[in-house]
Formats: sequence, structure tokens, C-alpha cells
Amino acid sequence: MRHLFTTLSRLLFPLRVGAAALLFALPAAVCVICLPGRERRRRAAHRAGRMVFPLAGIPLKVSGFDNLPQGPCFLACNHASYLDGPLLMAVLPPRFGFVSKREVTRVPLLGRLMARLGSEFVERFDTKTARNDANRLIQLARDGVSLGVFPEGTFYREPGLQRFHLGAFIAATRAGIPVVPMIIHGSRDMLPDGTWWPRPGDLWVEMLEPIFPAGKRGDDARTLCVAVRAQILAHCSETERIHARMQPAPTTISAKQE
Repeated sequence: MRHLFTTLSRLLFPLRVGAAALLFALPAAVCVICLPGRERRRRAAHRAGRMVFPLAGIPLKVSGFDNLPQGPCFLACNHASYLDGPLLMAVLPPRFGFVSKREVTRVPLLGRLMARLGSEFVERFDTKTARNDANRLIQLARDGVSLGVFPEGTFYREPGLQRFHLGAFIAATRAGIPVVPMIIHGSRDMLPDGTWWPRPGDLWVEMLEPIFPAGKRGDDARTLCVAVRAQILAHCSETERIHARMQPAPTTISAKQE
């Protein structure tokens, strides 16, 4: 009997997730887009995110959030699934914005929603645009803006932590603000890349102690990047990807630039 119940739960789980997305998440996204004021939109999106996961039958466990500084900071998180973005929106305080690849702007509704929430879009392929985007992140960090970033840049179906791009760590180093390592557990198993058929499971969001840059030079940014990645790698359930190295990935802005 228990086996039958488990089987039925697994079969019905995608239907529950789909119903929560269509009947709640989609209308909520439209409402958020229409709201006036960025802060109001962020608060509404945060509340909606806190509701949609339980409605979809996805338990959320969070830990270590007392490590989140009261002042400005960057939050660096591993990236494993399309669930990661909505999950960060649900668990992070509304004062956080998000950094996303510019291709998201071409996704109907999602691109508009992210723009209305004040997300920062960065170019991955055009060098000149990417350099301007990186400089903009530096200025935002100096202005005291807190951002959540996925320094891997993208994700794959196969497990493994990839190399980190250096841009966010240069911005944090120049501004003298800490970077908080954050780990999402379970999202790759629940919704791996290449499928829209979710599997039952638990999501656990773990936040570690903030890491401060030692100085404001390029080498300090690289050291910060390596330290944050090492902490995430030590606490997540995945190993490094075979092609990945502890050294940060090349960036479009010089780490030596003052």
C-alpha cells in the first residue's frame, strides 16, 4: 500500500507543480509586472515565491540566514536548474536584485518580469557590451546595491560545479563589500536541464559566512573568487566538473584595472 501511495505521489507531483504554476505563479507574475514601484514589485514577488513552492508540494528548508550582512553585499550561488532563480526570489530579502544573462530578456513574460524587478542583465558573448556591463556592476556595488549572482554563468544536466566568472568578485573587491557563499541543494535532481517534468524532492538553501576581500586589487578579486568557490564546493553535494579548475574563468574587464 505504501509503495502504491509513493508511486501515485510521484505521478501526480508534476501535475501539482503545473497547476501551481498556471493557477498561481503565472497570474502572480502578471500582477507583479503591473504594480507601480520597484520595491513594491520586489516585495510582491518575494511573497508570491514564498507561497508558490508549498502550493506546488515542494518543501523549502533554509539555514544560515543569520550570516546575511545587514549592509550591502553580493551573494554567490551555485547554479543547477531553472528552479534556482525563482527559489532565490522566494528566500532572499526584497532588497536583493539579481544578475542574469542577457538572453533572458528574450523570454516572453520572464524577461519583462526580471526587468521590472530591477535585474541587471549581462552580455556573455559581445566583448564591448560585456565590458560595459561589468563596469556597471562595479558602480552598483560602490553605490551599496546588494545583488544575487550565479558566477558559473549557466548550468548543465550533468552534476558538477563549474569555473566561476570573475566579474562579480571584481565589483565586490573594488567596492570593499563581502561576498556571501550560498548553496542550493536538490534543484538539479528535481528539475534537471533538458526536461520540464519535475521530480519530487526537497530543496535546501544554505547560506555560509560572508567572505571579505583582502584589498581592492585584481589579485584580491581572484583570491576572493577562489575562496568563495572553495566554500561552495566544500558544502554542496557535487564535485568539480572535469573541465573546471579552481582558477576563475576569464573576464571581460581587467582585474588589474584600478
